[in-house]
Amino acid sequence: MIVKKYPSEVVTIRNQIEGIFTIEFASLKGVYKFYPGQFLHLALDEYDPSSNWPESRCFSMQTPPDSDKLKITFAIKGEFTKKMADTLQTGSRVTLKLPYGDLFTQLHDKAKSVFVAGGTGITPFLSLFAHSSFETYNHPKLYAGFRSKEMNIYGDELKIANSINPELNISAIYEDESGILNIKNILDECGIESTYFISGPPAMIKDFKDYLSYNGVTQDRIKTDDWE
Repeated sequence: MIVKKYPSEVVTIRNQIEGIFTIEFASLKGVYKFYPGQFLHLALDEYDPSSNWPESRCFSMQTPPDSDKLKITFAIKGEFTKKMADTLQTGSRVTLKLPYGDLFTQLHDKAKSVFVAGGTGITPFLSLFAHSSFETYNHPKLYAGFRSKEMNIYGDELKIANSINPELNISAIYEDESGILNIKNILDECGIESTYFISGPPAMIKDFKDYLSYNGVTQDRIKTDDWE
């Protein structure tokens, strides 16, 4: 799929939890075209075709491809995301460049798919879960880790996921109640024949990928959303 630049406008911005923001964009020129699980580059400065692409950051797309709006969720981590939180409001103009990534377009076994997400790392999975193609997955499992129940702001989207694929088994793990995600427990439950999709902080992705590889999961069964 060809990467394109989309002048876009902020339609809604929500700050349900301190430090975490969810933004919806509408394209001002053309329909967004992407696949589930892909990501974008967001530039706050206006793009001038006669000069270089401005400073930007990558964000996973949270909505399915057939949506008329595009949604991302981000946590404040560094100067760029702090500037986003401080300056973006309804009506703000940005430039989005997309799509990037091949998380779900790679060949994988839809009969034994395990999705492992840390915090806002759940967002690329939601773009698949809300898409019609998700109904073709057999008994998929989601393990989602959050610091607390309040940080799990994805309930409505997970209900949509269950309506598209009632076989989806969701395990939400809250750090303040039962500790962090435990990849050993997940592997014990799902086995080495499953395909593992991992998304979250870079350190988590590396540790989980290394553990799975060391314990017999082949490389073709480990898919990571590690664009950072």
